[in-house]
Amino acid sequence: MIKRVMMYSRFERLWHWSSALLIISMIITGFEIHGSFALLGFETAVNLHIIAAWTLIAFWFLGIFWHLVTGEWRQYVPASANKLVAMMKYYAIGIFVGGGHPHYKTRRQKLNPLQRLAYLAIHVVILPLLVLSGLLYFFYPYWQSIGLGSWRLAPIALIHTALAFAVLTFLVVHLYLALTTSKEPLGYLKAMISGYENEDQQTT
Repeated sequence: MIKRVMMYSRFERLWHWSSALLIISMIITGFEIHGSFALLGFETAVNLHIIAAWTLIAFWFLGIFWHLVTGEWRQYVPASANKLVAMMKYYAIGIFVGGGHPHYKTRRQKLNPLQRLAYLAIHVVILPLLVLSGLLYFFYPYWQSIGLGSWRLAPIALIHTALAFAVLTFLVVHLYLALTTSKEPLGYLKAMISGYENEDQQTT
């Protein structure tokens, strides 16, 4: 039995699209800062990168507060190993041969086991390290005064760039799956715009 429900609240959608826009802006300006292409000009790219970074940090803390207050943090609690393996088999084989989806999406369990791990890694590991390395990069002129004079900038820059590529990879995979794996054409994209999506009444 299927019913239409408000799967994503207004705040979730605003937070999702704002974060996506900021991250994409940082990726574009970051590549220009590295000299990959010339679009905005180096100085403009640096300024926009910094503005987007501080705005993303603010949105990140706002998101943490919202998840804690609403209890939505539970969406990211890792599932059992059996469910994780079932999802891996589905994405590796089942999705191509018409196998049944092992996860029944509901308002209380919006994320399948692989999504939980991916989003948890992004929000708890990759983005925090990206922010930390970016802040170290930004405050480089003050390293001597805060006792970091013996540190080298090059490794921090490499770590920051590697993490940025990790985020870019996540975005590409996320977009691909969002556009190609829903039961109806562009279903997940439409859901993240309207907030409404079908909820399977079976339980996981």
